[in-house]
Amino acid sequence: MFLHLDIDCFFVSAHRTIDDSLFHIPVAVGGRSNINIFSSKKEIRKISSNSGAFVSTILTNEGNKSFKEYFVDENGKIRGIITTASYEARAFGVKTAMSVNEALTLCPKLKMLPPNYPLYHDLSTKLKELLIKEIPLVEQFSIDEFFGDVTGYINENEIVEFAYRLKKKIYEELKLPISIGIANTKYLSKLITEYAKPDGIKYVSVDNIANFIRDIPVGEFPGIGKGFQEKLKGYGIRTLGDIRKNQKLFYSWKKPGIDLYNRVCGIRDNKLTIEREKKSIGIGRTFDVIFDRDELKRRVMILCRYLCFLVKKEGVNPLTYAIKIRYEYKIKSKNYINVNRIFNEMDFKNQMVKLFEKTDNHKTHGVIQLYITVFNFAKQNDYTYNLFEYEKDLKKQSLTNQMQKLRTKYGIDIVKSAYEIRD
Repeated sequence: MFLHLDIDCFFVSAHRTIDDSLFHIPVAVGGRSNINIFSSKKEIRKISSNSGAFVSTILTNEGNKSFKEYFVDENGKIRGIITTASYEARAFGVKTAMSVNEALTLCPKLKMLPPNYPLYHDLSTKLKELLIKEIPLVEQFSIDEFFGDVTGYINENEIVEFAYRLKKKIYEELKLPISIGIANTKYLSKLITEYAKPDGIKYVSVDNIANFIRDIPVGEFPGIGKGFQEKLKGYGIRTLGDIRKNQKLFYSWKKPGIDLYNRVCGIRDNKLTIEREKKSIGIGRTFDVIFDRDELKRRVMILCRYLCFLVKKEGVNPLTYAIKIRYEYKIKSKNYINVNRIFNEMDFKNQMVKLFEKTDNHKTHGVIQLYITVFNFAKQNDYTYNLFEYEKDLKKQSLTNQMQKLRTKYGIDIVKSAYEIRD
C-alpha cells in the first residue's frame, strides 16, 4: 500500500507558517532569474543541504526583499513569473507560469512574495525527517512531494485512519496543509492525490481502481507528456480506461509502452527510489541581452565557481564539461569537451572559458542565457587519470578542497578569482 503526499501550494503555505496575515487572502510567490550571483555586491550565498529538493540549490536572501526591490527592475517594469498561487488567488484566474504583471491585472489585491528558498528547504527537510519516523520506506519525489510505502506495516482497513493521523501530525508540527492519495501502487497514489486536493485524503481500493480511472484523460497521469498524448490520440486513446483496453498495443512499444501500461493498471509499480544517483550537475542563468564578451566570460567563471561547489558537495569527478549559449532571435549554440583529469576549480574555469570562446559562433549577436553542466562521473577507484598531470592535479584538488571548506562556512562568495570581480 502506497501513500503520495503533496503539500498544498507549498511556497505560499511555507510563508504562511511564519506570517499569519497571509491566511485567507490571495497570495502568490513569484520568481525571477537569479542573476544577482553576477553582482559585485557582498552577499552571503550558501548551498542547500537538502539533496532531494528540486528547486534552486543556491540559497540567497530574496525572501527578505520588498516587492519593489525584487519584482521591479531599474526601469520601473514589473518582472517575474508566478511559481505558486494560493487557492484564493486561483479563484481570480492566477496561474503558475503567468507573468506577475498579468496576475496583478487579474487580482489587484494579490499579495506578491519573493521566494524564500532557505525556508522551503528547511521545511522540506523537516517534513522528510518526520515522515521517516512514521513510515518504513520514504521517497522524496520533489521539494513538496513524497511517496511512502507502508506495505506490511499498516493494514488496508486501517490505512485511511493512519493517513488522517499523519496529516494531523504534519499540521501540528509544521503548520503545513497536505493532500494524500492512497492506492496499491506508487503512481496510482500520485494520480489519486489530485482528487484529494485541496487539503484532503482520498483512498481508492484495488477493486475500484478500474472504474475510478476509466474516464480520466491520459494527460492527468504522471509522466504522459503532450507529445505522447498526441501520439495516443492517433490510436483513439484519450482516457486511462482506453489504455487498459489496449495491452497488446502498449506491449508492442517495448519498455516505454510496457512501463506506462503497467503503471496505469497498477502492475509491478511497487518500488520506491530511496536514493537518486545524479547523472549530471548543471547551473545556468537567463538575463537581459549582453554583447560584451569579456562580461560573458566573467559570468562563465562565476557559474563555474558555483558549479564547482556543487560538484565537490556531491563528491563526484566529472569527465565531461558542456556549455549551452542562447542568443537573441532564438539562436542557440552548444558544445562539450572530455577531460582526463582530477576535478579542480582552476582547471575547470580555464577549460570552460576556452569552451565558451570555441562555442560562441555568433559573436555579432547578444547572449541572453548561459548554461554549464558536467556529467560522465568517474567511478571511484575504477578510473586511471592522466598520469603526467596526476601530481599537479592532486595539489590543485587540495586547494579546491580548502576553498570548499571556507565557502561552506562563510558563503560561496568568500573566495573569488580576480577576473570575477573586475569592474
